[in-house]
Amino acid sequence: MQNHNFILRGSSEYRRANLALFFAGFVTFSTLYTFQPLFPNLVSEFGISPAIASLSLSLATLALAVTLPISGSLSDAWGRRRMMGISVVLAALLALLSASHVSLPALLALRLLQGIVLAGVPAVAMAYLNEEIEPQAIGSAMGLYIAGNACGGMSGRILTAWLTELLSWRAAVAGIGLLSILLAAVFILLLPASRNFQRRDLHLGALSRSLFGHLRNPGLLCLFFLAFTCMGGFVTLYNYVSFRLIGPGFNLSQAQVALIFLAYAFGAGGSTVIGQLVDRFGRSPLLFSALAVMTSGLLLTLSAQLPAVILGIVVFTIGFFGAHAIASAWVGLFAGQARAQASSLYLFAYYLGSSISGTGGGFFYSAWGWGGVVLLILFLIAAAFAAGMRLRTLSAKEQQAADFESLLPAQTDAE
Repeated sequence: MQNHNFILRGSSEYRRANLALFFAGFVTFSTLYTFQPLFPNLVSEFGISPAIASLSLSLATLALAVTLPISGSLSDAWGRRRMMGISVVLAALLALLSASHVSLPALLALRLLQGIVLAGVPAVAMAYLNEEIEPQAIGSAMGLYIAGNACGGMSGRILTAWLTELLSWRAAVAGIGLLSILLAAVFILLLPASRNFQRRDLHLGALSRSLFGHLRNPGLLCLFFLAFTCMGGFVTLYNYVSFRLIGPGFNLSQAQVALIFLAYAFGAGGSTVIGQLVDRFGRSPLLFSALAVMTSGLLLTLSAQLPAVILGIVVFTIGFFGAHAIASAWVGLFAGQARAQASSLYLFAYYLGSSISGTGGGFFYSAWGWGGVVLLILFLIAAAFAAGMRLRTLSAKEQQAADFESLLPAQTDAE
């Protein structure tokens, strides 16, 4: 039996590991989403459409999506700490390069590379926590890591917009890059060495079998589709609402528009509440409720009154985080085995939806304005609702099968 030497809750190493991974999550998502509030600046500087400007985010999330399914397996061979350290340092350096006076194609190429290297953090950090932290403390440690993700995504967007207002968008990106280099160095110094990691060679045959097994699982396919549609709608809203709020009718400054990302805090709180209600009301009813909340919030953004638009963004965000929390937790139940790979595939669909819809929404905005964006997101929510209906049917069948199997021993004894 393997003798685990876990990091214990309350120890100095536990605090160091939590703080280090908080910083890793911060660097990952602050650098990933740096360009989202800068789309109007890119449109102005390069003379491009909003859809082309959105590629500065979509290419990064697409590269992240494609690389995620293999990043965990690569870390099995290379080591968790080493892979995460290389990833955060390279991401920070690429952020600095993105701030230089490069052409639009070069900027997009740098963002593509940034997405690839950032894939070395999310799944690997979760694997590190599961291996190194004592089982009773994994939940709280994982929660702090996810908090770092949320803080990085929210703070990176707001800080970028504020620095752009004061200086320029290139100075803002450089500032995020310098902060990320500092935090990457702190991460490397703080993170305790792996104690329980066991190097494993890559076995493509076994990986392929489990991969195709997941892709033949109808329940998982529905959840992957849910991730694609919900995240697609979420990113599309945030990608283009800034154009509406900066434009005629509202005329907000870039720093003021950046405050909409504070809605993430409400979303994170809402997802926590919904997660606590799952055992009481069931996954399907809460998923449909979350999608209904997204719809109501989206329709509010059509208002010509700024308070109603802001309220709509907050309500939509709460609904999205709730749907994402329910769907992501549902993956492990349908996967059965190779759950880490199933989660990676879920994230692949999640970021793929961000990339495709996040850029596609630009064409709707250019053609029909904000109403066109709302129409696209409504279509995605309707598709998510259809996937939820299918999931409810599949879950009912699984429960019936489980109930039937539980009766078999009793029937045998009776005979």
